[in-house]
Amino acid sequence: MSNGKDLALSRVAVLVADQEKALEFYRDVLGLEVRQDLPFGGVRWLTVGPASQPGIEFLLEVPDMVPDEAAAAAARARLASGAQGTLIFTTEAVDDTFARLRDAGVEVTQEPITQPYGVRDCGFRDPWGNHLRFSQLPG
Repeated sequence: MSNGKDLALSRVAVLVADQEKALEFYRDVLGLEVRQDLPFGGVRWLTVGPASQPGIEFLLEVPDMVPDEAAAAAARARLASGAQGTLIFTTEAVDDTFARLRDAGVEVTQEPITQPYGVRDCGFRDPWGNHLRFSQLPG
């Protein structure tokens, strides 16, 4: 029986409406690498992740991947109103990251600021309404 000490995060699902468009956004715009791209029923098991963290993946999940119809309907409703998940990344140069993503047309939700607790960060939204934060740690 697990006491929790053996647990490790490996995958987080990000709700998207279109896997191909999500792949273009997360791979081509953000710069994540493709980890898995396999047939999965009528959709794909499609994961991406940061090159510097091979042990973590983001599953680009569409509502059709949810086996329970009530949960799939709830996922479609969340997409209709803006998925509202949150991914928080760290970067060595938040201002450069901000400029690159802004110039690529990603929707800005917060320009870079230095927070009272010392982190400099900025915010964006992906095409489905998920929040993306980019933080530069002090020092």
